[in-house]
Amino acid sequence: MYSVRLFCTRNAALFEKTYNVLENVFIALHPLLNKLGYNRLEKPVATIEALSKSFLFDCKMCGQCVLSSTGMSCPMNCPKNVRNGPCGGVRDGGFCEVNSQMRCVWVEAWNGASKMKSGLERISVVQPPVNRELAGSSSWLRVVREKAELKLSLKQQVAQGDVDLAKTEMANAFPDARKNHPSVAPLANEPQAALAEQAVVEQTSVHTSVDRSLDASVNTTLHTSAPSLQKGGSK
Repeated sequence: MYSVRLFCTRNAALFEKTYNVLENVFIALHPLLNKLGYNRLEKPVATIEALSKSFLFDCKMCGQCVLSSTGMSCPMNCPKNVRNGPCGGVRDGGFCEVNSQMRCVWVEAWNGASKMKSGLERISVVQPPVNRELAGSSSWLRVVREKAELKLSLKQQVAQGDVDLAKTEMANAFPDARKNHPSVAPLANEPQAALAEQAVVEQTSVHTSVDRSLDASVNTTLHTSAPSLQKGGSK
């Protein structure tokens, strides 16, 4: 709800404290959660997270929540999904270029950040691009896994075969963002239930359909041009 979303940014300091408490509780429960199995917990926790955050923040469940760095204003509510600051089309009065009835998500983010501890410092940190493969998954559980991962030394991770070079490169490219929100550039292994396989399938199907169209176009061109090529060759 839009009015509730605005209420959250106006009271960003309160929600920041609440989030910090909940995060510490989840991290303390890591041994238990790990024993129960993150793959098994993913769906029920993600459902609860979606219901609560959708009501409060119009959350889109990107799986890489950065609310405490954006003044409790979800950047995924931007019609352009701009992840780092406002676009160049903000209207007079701070309204969105695309939806003139809505306040710019980033204008609200700045207002909310100004009420939070180190909010203006955190909002200045460049965020990495969204990994669509994590859409719909629980950011809460991802934070717990990442915090636990941070306790392992790189040597231990290598010994266990848990180092993913692509993930490591992304984490190294955005160290400040990861420091504030380790879930935006996760290093821990993702349970299968946390991966949005449908997103990958859709991307693959698009490429496949395009490839087929190109193949058909090429074949048509070759069949059409073949007679003329043969005539040209017989001269």
